[in-house]
Amino acid sequence: MKKIIVRRCIVTHESHEKRDLIRVVRTPDGRVVIDNTGKVNGRGAYLVRNKEVILLAQKKNALSQALNIEVDQVIYEKLLEEVND
Repeated sequence: MKKIIVRRCIVTHESHEKRDLIRVVRTPDGRVVIDNTGKVNGRGAYLVRNKEVILLAQKKNALSQALNIEVDQVIYEKLLEEVND
């Protein structure tokens, strides 16, 4: 039986299966990247794949707080592109 991996969204604080979330990572060298593999090394934060949640995260600056680094607006734009696909 395969174990279901669950993570919590930093905006909604709801737990979801990892595959239903988008992971954003602060790498050890200080870059912020969207991790579609779930394997990038670094501090990760999870967001529900939902436009409203991403916009709220942007408004609250949630990723910067969760990752302890300033997150460029380009990251939010890329996240919105991911949920619109």
